[in-house]
Amino acid sequence: MLDQQQHNLPVGTICIEDLEIGMQRSVSKTIGDAEIKMFAELSTDHNPVHLDDAYAQDTIFGGRIAHGLLSASLISAVIGEQLPGHGTVYLKQNLTFMAPVRPGDRVEAIVKVLAIDYAKRRVTLDCRCLVGDTVVLKGDALVLAPSRKFD
Repeated sequence: MLDQQQHNLPVGTICIEDLEIGMQRSVSKTIGDAEIKMFAELSTDHNPVHLDDAYAQDTIFGGRIAHGLLSASLISAVIGEQLPGHGTVYLKQNLTFMAPVRPGDRVEAIVKVLAIDYAKRRVTLDCRCLVGDTVVLKGDALVLAPSRKFD
């Protein structure tokens, strides 16, 4: 657990006044059967492509895949915990799913600051998820960042 915590540092809030273009944070997680089953229960998405090996073999994926939004939720984790962090409010998220995530894959979610509107406290973020060198998800987000002026 310590290794994962060190990989994800720094954890906490970066107020709008301290954000800079190019800042980047990430989190990594292995997506196993347990995560897929929990996400199916939480989301109520029980599509057999995620849960049934026999069914999934006959799909275009040739086997089971994780829910796309399970990978996307790692982006939310980076935004809510690290960049900008606690107090951030999601305004908009665009996602394009590029490749499947399979049970056992380690997904790395990377979030990078693209633009900052200090007056409106709005931050545009580049968001992507990778499995190894393969981009499995890409997009951008618009968030309302916390500010010391509003504490």
